[in-house]
Amino acid sequence: MSVRIQPIQFTTDCKDQNFDGIILITQNYEQLPNELECLKAPLQDYSAVDCCIKDEVVVLRVPGLPGNRLVCSCTGPVNRDYDDVRRFRDAAANGIKRALKAGLQRPLLVCPPNSSYAKNTLVAVLGALHVLYVPLEVREHKSSPHKVATLGIWVKNKEQGDGIIELANALESGRFVYRDIGGSDPERMAAPRVAEYVQSVFKDSPVKVTVVSNLNTLEKEYPCLAAVNRCANAVPRHQARVIKLQYCGEGPIEQTLMLVGKGITYDTGGADIKAGGIMAGMHGDKCGSAAVAGFFQILAKLKPKHLKVVGAMAMVRNSVGSDCYVADELVVSRAGRRIRVGNTDAEGRMVMVDLLCEMKEQALQEVSPHLFTIATLTGHAIRAMGPKYSIIMDNGAARRAGNDLEWQKAGEVLGDLFEVSTIRREDYEFHKGKSEYEDILQANNLPSSATPRGHQTPAAFLIMASGLDQHGVDSAKPQPYSHIDIAGSSGPFPGVPTGAPILAMAAKYLKL
Repeated sequence: MSVRIQPIQFTTDCKDQNFDGIILITQNYEQLPNELECLKAPLQDYSAVDCCIKDEVVVLRVPGLPGNRLVCSCTGPVNRDYDDVRRFRDAAANGIKRALKAGLQRPLLVCPPNSSYAKNTLVAVLGALHVLYVPLEVREHKSSPHKVATLGIWVKNKEQGDGIIELANALESGRFVYRDIGGSDPERMAAPRVAEYVQSVFKDSPVKVTVVSNLNTLEKEYPCLAAVNRCANAVPRHQARVIKLQYCGEGPIEQTLMLVGKGITYDTGGADIKAGGIMAGMHGDKCGSAAVAGFFQILAKLKPKHLKVVGAMAMVRNSVGSDCYVADELVVSRAGRRIRVGNTDAEGRMVMVDLLCEMKEQALQEVSPHLFTIATLTGHAIRAMGPKYSIIMDNGAARRAGNDLEWQKAGEVLGDLFEVSTIRREDYEFHKGKSEYEDILQANNLPSSATPRGHQTPAAFLIMASGLDQHGVDSAKPQPYSHIDIAGSSGPFPGVPTGAPILAMAAKYLKL
């Protein structure tokens, strides 16, 4: 499986006749740089008869420009207290949608640099590329894998063009893999087929892939994951896979990232079934694992030095049937903690917790390790922060290092935004066993959206059930750990996954 993203190329000439139309992304066409002076007069003329030019995408006929067409998509204000670089992304997305309707096949995206946002042109390119993505199932049944022949990018000089092309290709390649896995339907990306896809993508790359499929191994090494898999395991095409990835950059390793992704290929809710029409869209419950694979694809393209990254994708279907796990069951985690199941729809924390424990064990041998879980985990994350923001929660060691605020700042570079939440003592109390039978309660009997602190408590559960609570700031060997909930930011249903949070990860760890 080759990753064939939308072809892109740059030009320093806005009148380059290799293209068939211009898409202008700007805050104010009156303040265009000298190189784009030819675009100003037609826009001034148009604005004299239509004042909506600043609020709507418009198409003008301008002789002399590529294809005699100019699509103008204004960002609106970008310098108010609450503005951010997403203005450029959104304007580019709207512009490319209008260009497609106008029939452009070789559009030239023109987004002049902005003094307040160092990466605004790159962000605009990524916004256009998001619209141009063709879903995997569509590509497999159409002769053409792309919506346009090429996407052009106007730049001031070759150096800028080379840099944007390299980064755009790498970042979009990662989002491409993310969307293929996270957005495809639960049969096309059932766990065994995800494993096949990942192995194909990283063949002959710097990323090493190992797949664990043996049921006895899963039951022994990852008992909580095996409990969720128990029902699906009866159907061979739905059987669980643990996909492990490793990248090791050149030179002495200075930092090690250890990522665990939730990969629920379909979430019925299990015995606590998602009733009332809320099951639709649950094929997207694998976007945490999709993010892990997508970030490794960026690593494979950019090949950063001095960085080691270890990943684990927990690919499991939460099926319902006579052999499904149920509330009241006791499951002993890899860390030896007795867990009382409270709600089978809280399966995401179950499939990740033993892999997190394994990472914790391995971290003791790594250089400057930081552990992460990435998951579309809770509806509460959407209720608390809205549908477009990732949430990061640090344990004590990570928080003392200022990690959460660094992630938030990194996310602002490319418009992959974060809100910061804090794990409190009440979250740990919530998950303490309620009887002498169990050490830990997995969940209560309510949806997370109806549970106070519904997105914070699962982080405490993961820390407790994995044994990470033995590596807090009061221990001899503290281990930094962060839980990232992307339930809101991973994308809409129906719709195409966004790629969150891999742009923020790239901005932070690859120093973009």
